[in-house]
Amino acid sequence: MRCTFLILCLSCLGCVQKEIPDTGFPLPQKEIVFSGLNKPWSIAFLSEQEALVSEKNGSLVLVNLGAKTKKVIKGFPTDLTDSIGVVHFGDNSGMYEVITHPDFDKNQLIYVSYASKKPGVGRTTKFIRAKLEGDSLTAIQTILLAEPYTKDDYHYGGGMVFGADEKLYLTVGERLFWERDEPTVPIAQDVQDTRGKIFRFNDDGSIPHDNPDFGENAVPGLYAIGLRNSQGIALQPDTNVLWFTEHGTIQGDEINKLEAGANYGWPSSTTGKLRSKDYTPPKLDEKTLTDPIWFWLHTVAPTGLCFYTGDEFPQWKNNLFVPGLSRGSLWRFRIEGTTIKSAEELFIDDRVRSRKVRQSPDGKLYMLTDEEDGKIIRIKPMHKSSSIPE
Repeated sequence: MRCTFLILCLSCLGCVQKEIPDTGFPLPQKEIVFSGLNKPWSIAFLSEQEALVSEKNGSLVLVNLGAKTKKVIKGFPTDLTDSIGVVHFGDNSGMYEVITHPDFDKNQLIYVSYASKKPGVGRTTKFIRAKLEGDSLTAIQTILLAEPYTKDDYHYGGGMVFGADEKLYLTVGERLFWERDEPTVPIAQDVQDTRGKIFRFNDDGSIPHDNPDFGENAVPGLYAIGLRNSQGIALQPDTNVLWFTEHGTIQGDEINKLEAGANYGWPSSTTGKLRSKDYTPPKLDEKTLTDPIWFWLHTVAPTGLCFYTGDEFPQWKNNLFVPGLSRGSLWRFRIEGTTIKSAEELFIDDRVRSRKVRQSPDGKLYMLTDEEDGKIIRIKPMHKSSSIPE
């Protein structure tokens, strides 16, 4: 009896593992390389080991992936507001994007976006530039304060990227939860309102002379209009095109290609449905609207996207990666030029809410998890010498 049991156990052990199939390409696996972050939103690598991480409900911190250390950066503006102790469902307040200047090694300049509060008035999206000196911020300068301040806690946007032209591109959400609260001219369509827009600045906050012309009364720096809530924007290296994600309401999540002077249609045009069934948006000239490159038929809540140019996954070269908050999805898009040819959802057996996918200086791929015990996860190859569960 004992011998029979031993034989059965040994047989089962042999069934638990199987060799990785030889597909000609490495398969991806996750490795947690850092934990203990408070809802991390964005990561900016200073080197292969050190990176700045913005915590939505915490601080701007410097992490060392090798030593597993975390240091709070001092001197951050005191008008930061977060969603700790949230009262309203979906409170999006907090710290958002952090990026470095293209010449960071020479000037030590960084850029951060966050929800700024004005006591007794409300909150809005703010973008700043600062010099990183040791573990402190100095020479803090406001690039854009997306007034007006409002009592709404939603849809701040906050995406930032430097384009191939070394201009700074910023995304600002339209800040409403219900479409029924729109004014006669919807916020995202009003060129005199900073909300629901994409802006373009020089690195010092001045306005480039070749920005599109939206009229003499338009807010300074305006580059594109008609957005609901874009949280991510990224440069496609092989084409120098900028792509951005867009949050819909009931479905309507999109991937868009940025074009100067474009109108993306919100709230009059959407690939989903409006939240307020009793609201009828004004009609727009469809010939003037820019359609999305891609949209989902279900809710994804796409955030900080990234183009992959590393060598660990040669089959993924120049692919676009888009994380999602809803259902914890991670998407890979194969693109030819600016045409999406295929889409794949990764790690469907291991879903986790994610705010950002980013590539390190050495071409390694990382993602941030949107958790109170937030993690930095490396997506790395599973080598053929390994085994995977059956």
